Amino acid sequence: MQFERLAAAVILVVEDDALVQLELADWLTNLGLTVLTADNAEEGLTLLDARPDIEFLMTDIQLPGTLDGIKLAHHVAERWPPIKILVVSGMFKTELAVLPAGSHFFPKPFNRQHLWQVLSGSDLPDAPIAPPAHHRPRPRSERA
Repeated sequence: MQFERLAAAVILVVEDDALVQLELADWLTNLGLTVLTADNAEEGLTLLDARPDIEFLMTDIQLPGTLDGIKLAHHVAERWPPIKILVVSGMFKTELAVLPAGSHFFPKPFNRQHLWQVLSGSDLPDAPIAPPAHHRPRPRSERA
């Protein structure tokens, strides 16, 4: 799928999986964004303090260190309210209500079209974003 380039913006990606971080950074850079990366929330906060031009935070929920992605998202929402927050997880073991108001959740592997829509400011479809298939309950007909 071909995506239009986005207006220049700075995004901070906080992801401890090096391959996921690299793939995301490459894709986001190709979309026209300036990408900063951090391996944990503490590194992310250091970058946020140093770079007032950050417009987006994309964070995984499970991170090493003293802060997880949910705590990081709340801290950013309180301290830097203009920053748009995108939270991702392959586990989908959190209630969406625990995320800061106005943030967006993307299950891994995430749908790039939905991510692009949020980054570009386009309207998201009305349908909720479903968790990955391996985290969805099986239909009753498939249960033993």
